[in-house]
Amino acid sequence: MQTSTDLQAVAAALREHDSFLVVTHENPDGDALGSLLATTLALRGLGKDVEMYLGGSGSLPREYAFMQLDGLRRDLPADLERRVLVAVDCAKADRIGPDPEPVERASLVLNIDHHHDNTRFGDLNLIVADASSTGEVLRDVIRELDIELTPELAEPLYIALVTDTGRFQYTNTTPKALRLAAELVEAGADVHQVFQQVYESVEFAKLKLLARALDRARVLEGGLIVVSHLLRKDFAEVGAAEAYSEGIIDSLRAVEGAELAALIREPPRDDGPTRRVSLRASVDELDVSAIARRFGGGGHRQAAGFSSDASIDEITELIRQGFVAQRAAASA
Repeated sequence: MQTSTDLQAVAAALREHDSFLVVTHENPDGDALGSLLATTLALRGLGKDVEMYLGGSGSLPREYAFMQLDGLRRDLPADLERRVLVAVDCAKADRIGPDPEPVERASLVLNIDHHHDNTRFGDLNLIVADASSTGEVLRDVIRELDIELTPELAEPLYIALVTDTGRFQYTNTTPKALRLAAELVEAGADVHQVFQQVYESVEFAKLKLLARALDRARVLEGGLIVVSHLLRKDFAEVGAAEAYSEGIIDSLRAVEGAELAALIREPPRDDGPTRRVSLRASVDELDVSAIARRFGGGGHRQAAGFSSDASIDEITELIRQGFVAQRAAASA
């Protein structure tokens, strides 16, 4: 839970300083990009000098191309030492990217997030573990700063909220999240445009990639686990970027009777880990972030991930063992 002191301290730092670098995690999702843009717009509304940065070399997910992310940097500004770093939706410092420079060089680090396993790497940390999304946390920051909720600001916050709640279907869809959705729509967020762009503008190559993942899907533990994988060659053969794998895990999660879904993918690039793993839980009793943390990853109880150089079969078995161990502990 946040404290009012955390919120007030972060808001005070945002008021007092003039130059900022806003960052989020690499391979961003809707909450990451929505939070990145909303923070940038809010600070610019206060007359601040703000740069946006995204680490890593992966391309942006196609479904978020409609967002006004003009000026998004993929390299660090030369004057980083004089800027305050604002990390949003980033549970660990190394998720900003492979380069540790942003956290090490910035004059001050503000860490705003909702992941319960956030490592509190900031000089100031506003971590609200029971929030639906980082966008929800930022709405409280924006209110504390007395910034007007314009349509331009409301829409990225709505994108953060709607994507991290699975279109208001996940268990993190709280009454507060639904009230916030109504407030953002009243402020001018375009619900139809967001839905159409994010969920109904699927590239054909992404559809082909989904087909490969579904074709390889298999069940373990009597159907309680659904696991699949994507090989590096799959991306090349269907003409898909790594970002196109975003959302495939949700199709696996939807299988009747499945309590855990896992997608193992080989990123179609030479830098970074050999394999990335996404985990999703469909029952409250299962904490997939605990499984992910065993391998240096993290996330939420029902959505987490990690990276590994182990083989697909080895990763699958480790996931199965983690699942079985949790079920045994719950029934003990």
